[in-house]
Amino acid sequence: MILKVDFNSDEAIYMQLRNQIIIGIAQSEIKEGDSLPSVRQLANELGVNMHTVNKAYAMLRNDGYLKLDRRKGAVVCVDMESKVQHVQTMNVDMKVIVAEAICKDISLEEMKEIIADMYNQFGYSQDGGKV
Repeated sequence: MILKVDFNSDEAIYMQLRNQIIIGIAQSEIKEGDSLPSVRQLANELGVNMHTVNKAYAMLRNDGYLKLDRRKGAVVCVDMESKVQHVQTMNVDMKVIVAEAICKDISLEEMKEIIADMYNQFGYSQDGGKV
């Protein structure tokens, strides 16, 4: 797993880490049951504060992507039971994205194409199955 931090980005470093790990899981670069580096190890590798990594891991745990084990550390464990809650959260987040699309005169068909392309980039077909 290769994580890269853009220190010049407007996006907070902990969010960059969180998002890259989620993308890694979606692309099967990080698999269910894989252990992530310890907070200290990852912080040292990236040259960031341990609290930054800890915050990213805590968010991933709260969002249902990680389980923290005292012996194994942070282990990828996607919680499918939180799907309903996650759909509700995504609905709120997507509302802003759709509003921005409408303001910029991006059609529903164009939005569907963007989403379909993203699913393809992750190796999934339009019906959601793995290609």
